Formats: sequence, structure tokens, C-alpha cells
Amino acid sequence: MAAYLIVDVDNLLQRFRLNGMSIDLQELAVGLRGAAALAAGLASADRLKAIALADWDNLPASPKGIDPQLIFRVAGYEVFDVKHRDSLADVLIIHYFSYDPEPIDELILATTSRDMLPLIRRIKLTRSSRIRMWGSEDVLKGTEFADSIIFQPLETLLGIQSKNVAVYIDFENIAISLNEQGYVVNLDHLIQRIVGRASQYGQVVKMSAYAPWGQRGTLPPLVDGAGREIADDAPSRMMLANIDPVFNLPGKNSADIRIARDVITAAAQPDSPDIYIVASGDRDFNEVLNALVQRGKSVIIWGVRGSTSRMLENHPGIVVEYIEDFTDLATHKSLSRASLEADPAETFVPSQWSSIVMQFDRMAQRNDVTSLKRSAFVEQLINMGVVVNADRANDLLSQAETMGVLHINGTQLSVNPSHPIVEKTRVIYESIQRRVANTLKVRGWEYVNYGFLLKGLEMEPDINRPGMNENDQWRSHWIDSLVREQILRRELVPHRHNPDDLVPVIRLPGEFEEDIVMPPGQDSYEDVLEDIDWTGTSITELADFDPNAANMTVRIIVSVQQFTSFRNFVWCPLGSLHKRLRAYDNNMAFQRAVEYLEANNIVSVDEYPNPQSDYNTKGISINQDAAYTQAVLNERDEFIRILLVLYENNQPITQATVEQHADGGHFDYDLWFSIMETENVLNALPGRAGQYSLFRTHHTVKIVAGDSVD
Repeated sequence: MAAYLIVDVDNLLQRFRLNGMSIDLQELAVGLRGAAALAAGLASADRLKAIALADWDNLPASPKGIDPQLIFRVAGYEVFDVKHRDSLADVLIIHYFSYDPEPIDELILATTSRDMLPLIRRIKLTRSSRIRMWGSEDVLKGTEFADSIIFQPLETLLGIQSKNVAVYIDFENIAISLNEQGYVVNLDHLIQRIVGRASQYGQVVKMSAYAPWGQRGTLPPLVDGAGREIADDAPSRMMLANIDPVFNLPGKNSADIRIARDVITAAAQPDSPDIYIVASGDRDFNEVLNALVQRGKSVIIWGVRGSTSRMLENHPGIVVEYIEDFTDLATHKSLSRASLEADPAETFVPSQWSSIVMQFDRMAQRNDVTSLKRSAFVEQLINMGVVVNADRANDLLSQAETMGVLHINGTQLSVNPSHPIVEKTRVIYESIQRRVANTLKVRGWEYVNYGFLLKGLEMEPDINRPGMNENDQWRSHWIDSLVREQILRRELVPHRHNPDDLVPVIRLPGEFEEDIVMPPGQDSYEDVLEDIDWTGTSITELADFDPNAANMTVRIIVSVQQFTSFRNFVWCPLGSLHKRLRAYDNNMAFQRAVEYLEANNIVSVDEYPNPQSDYNTKGISINQDAAYTQAVLNERDEFIRILLVLYENNQPITQATVEQHADGGHFDYDLWFSIMETENVLNALPGRAGQYSLFRTHHTVKIVAGDSVD
């Protein structure tokens, strides 16, 4: 009697993992062979031809470190190596069935895959032969074999039950140990591998990670695949993976005591987990693990090689696995490559690397040096709260050197100005610092409203790059970062209209004049805090100094005049005007233009009663009698009259046709066309580049044309 058992090891193990079942390979091999011999009616399992097939080179070792091939060979199987499953049936026929003249009486396929169904059609069978399929799912449904092949659930045959697994991670211990062994703590990668490994033992019913979450500088840098530090996002990323981030105070014993208490409490419950995994190499867990073993629980320790207690490694009742073996973490050297090769469009957010840059610049400026003593800088990082102790500081500096952010020569260190992290950090924090300083100085304020600063930074040209200045959240992250670094100060002050409400504001620290870092080309504090008296300055002189501000004066006069004329109002809300002209506000063009017009009595900025609010609103009004106002409005009217001629003659409105009818007029055509578009006098024609339509019933157009505006 010819009886065959073919076990698809890869497929079965994958199914067990997906179903959260913990399987001992030796029990699986022996159990399958014994059950197959019994089903075939054989007096001895030795009369059964048992074949175990898998991609053995890629099959991980058992939890006890035994080679899977050896397990199946010892259990009486022939092991067959399968690299390509698409030709699985052909390969099996060639190796086992082509030269066997004896028809098969019993064929048992242990698989939950249809890859071996073609085998059934091509092998020789006796008239009374039986074919069985053992698996986790009946894949015969809907096939020609649904009624002729016997399907039996594998779990029922072997009495396999899913085991419950609880995982307790001393994350502070693991992260520091990995860092000390030279591994990059890639948080997303680490979470994925830890969850996957735990699932191989059964159904994960609890997973907790203990650390001083939110305590700045207590953990080594936690990064993503691009080398960006993501420590602030760690708890939320844990929760997304169904890992409970449990807070404990920094320090060696804090997490140990908390984990020990939680493990003992869980083990005392009637429905306690079958398997306990403790991710820590600390010997303080030895007594807790002994208690679990005495209760018949399976215990696994996840440690870091070189940082795991010998007492745990030699414990006879537990299994020790090393995290670096199943996580495949990169080394610190890869951080440099990742940071240099990062996509420029990736969002650039504050990190411990940017903290190093800002604290270095602050300390170097104060001492008027280009390099710092390592010991002094370590003390600075601790004092500023970047790290909690000297060990964490030295870890951070070593990684920064590996990445290329720092150059360390003996006891001296300096910043690499050409590194992308350094260059971007400096551009961002100097721009924010300069914006606050200018606003306080020019406006004479004691502080800057938080929301006002957010809107101001939105127009900051130096930080309008890919991956930067993306939204208010990005700007808020960086403002908060400067507050943490004590480059800015944030306070809550009573609202001016409702003292019971507190609003966040930004101030400069007292030592600002000593610490401020000058932008390139500026030599003094006075250069940064510009305070120019524009009184008597001609518009030509303003254009030489800032052509964008000169153009902005024209836009402001036209826009305010149109608003007040159409609404029969005296003033225009300053905030609404700025929002309307924001697209043309490069750097400080709008602010500078308003200050120029106000200094020369062309506009007036004041608090006006708002009919739609109980509070006054800051507004701007124009002096219609000022010579500059008249010149701008006359030029606008002349431009509109040309547009009217083209409209009435049914000619296309383009820059070329306007120039032809200008009669020697010297308009700044780019400026006036953009103003006409902004004020809705002209509208670009879709699909016709450079061609416009005139809004003939526009209020201002009707006035220029002499029409009634009633």
C-alpha cells in the first residue's frame, strides 16, 4: 500500500501566524505524521512516505534556535527545498511520482493552498484510493475536487489551540541598549518587527511599552526611515500599533517596578495569558520570571546582545531572544546617508539635531567663538533640558558626529554648516527670531500675539521652500521649539477686550541682544531691528531701497479707494486689506509700504468703531488730497480708459493692445495688469493666455466711464 503525506510547511506556518496560533514545530511534525498513519490505516508510521517542503533557507529558526529542517528529518520526513511555488506540482511529480510504478492508495496534503491541486490530476491512483486535505481553510470549495476530496480542519486533528500572549516592553531600557550597541532606533521599523514577532507566538492580548514619554531628552533619538527625529510622536505611533504607551518616571527602577507589578497582577487572573514576553535585559525581573515559570507560563525575554543580564541568559526555564536578530535595525552610520539623501519635499520638523544646532549657535555667539569644548556643551545641553544627563548628551553628540552634523576633534566640537539639517535649522530659527524682533521694534509692542506671528511667518520668503512653511501647524511646531530652546519666551496675558480670557503671546528673552544671530550681510543688532524714518522720502528713493514696497503703495491706495468708494465708507479694515494683498507681500513689503504712506500723510492707520462688532477695529483710510494719492488714482483711471476703448471697439484686451493705445504712456504693465486682476476689473480668459475680459459694470469702471452708479 502506497501512502503519502505532503506537508506545505511555509503555508501552514503562515496560516498559523495569521490566526494568532503558537505552534511548536516538533509537535507539528510528529503530530501530522502520526495522524496521517492513523488515517491511512497503517500499522506503523514508518510505512508512510512523509515529505516536508519549504523554502528552508528563508524559514526562521524555531524559538529554541533549532534548524527546522533538522526537526522534520528527525521526525521521519524527507525535506524538499522549494524556491518557486508556481511550478510546485511539476517539481513534486518529477522527484517523487514519475518513476514510482505503484499507484497511490492514500494521499494527504497538509496545506491551505491550491498550489498542489494540479498534482492530483496527474498522479496514478488506485480505484479505492482516498485523497485528504488538511488545512485551516477549505480551499476545495468551488473546484472540481469539492465532492471527491475529504477536507479536515487541521487544528481539530492536532488539537491545536491559539495561545494568548502578553508583551511588556521596558522601552527606555531597550532603546538605550540598542543605541549603546550602535543601532539606530528606527521607531516605525522597531514597532512593526516587535508586533510581528509577538504574533508568531499566538494571539497578542496585551502589549504595553513603558518609558518616560514626553520627558525631553530621556530617550536616545527615535527616528523614522529618513533619519528624522520623531520622539514627540512616539506615543501616538505606539497607540496606532495597538501598543499601550505607559508613562513612568525616568530612571532604572521606575519601569522595572511598574512592569513587575503589572505582570504579577495579570498572571493572577483566571484568564491570564499563556505566554509572557518581557522586553528587557535587566536582572531585576528574575524573581518575577521565576513566579511565572512556577505557574506553568511560557516566558520569553527579549534583550539586546551585550546588554542582557547573564542571570537571564542562563535561566533554564525561559527562552532568550535578541531584538537585533529579528528587527534588522540599521547602524548609526546609515543615519548620515539617510539625512543627506532625504527627499527635500519631506516635512522638516524640529528634532534633537536642530536643538544641537540652536544651542551651539547660542553658546558660540555668546562666547564669540567658532568651536566649543565638549564638556561645556554637554553641560549646556543638560541645562537647557535637551537631555537629562551626561550619558544621553554624549550619545546624542556621537550620533550627530556620525551623521555629519558635528565635527568633533578631541575635546573640541564645531557645527558642519553645509549639512542640510544645520542649514535648514539656521534659516528657520533665524527667520522666526528676526520676524519677532522686527515686529517688536518697529511697532513698539511689548509682545507679539501668537496668531499674528503665525500669519507673519506665512509670508517669510526665506522659509518658503519645499518641506518648510507648509501650514500653521508646521510654524507652530517651530515656534514651540524656539520656546523650548529659550530663544523665545511664551506667556499668557489678559485679552485687551476681555481680561478674563488669556491669550498666548511671544516675547524675547532678556539676553536677546547678546544672543541674537545676525543674518548674512548684517553686522549689528540695529541692522536687524530696522527703524527707518520715511518722512520726506520720495517714492523713487523707496523703490531704490525696496521696489516691492514701492509697488505695494500703489496697490494699497487703489484697493482702499475702491473699498471706501463702493461701500461709502471712510476706512478699510487693515487685516482684510493685508489678506487681499498677501500674495504680493514679499518679506516686509506690506508693513514697509503702510509705514511709508503713513509717515508722508498719505494714509492714516487708527482704531475705528466697527458697526458689526462691539470692539474697535484697526483700519486704514487714505488722504484723497495728497499729491501721491492723486497721481496713483489718475494713472489708474487712465489705464481703465484704455481698457474701455478696447472694450467698446470689441478688441482683445492684452498687454500688446494696451501698449498700442497708451499714446506714449509709460505704465508698469505687469503691475497694473496684476492690480486690475486683484481688484476684479479684469478677469483672465480661460484657455487664452495673456487675454482678459473687462468687468464693465464694475463700480470703479462705471465711475471712470462717467456712468451712473446709483
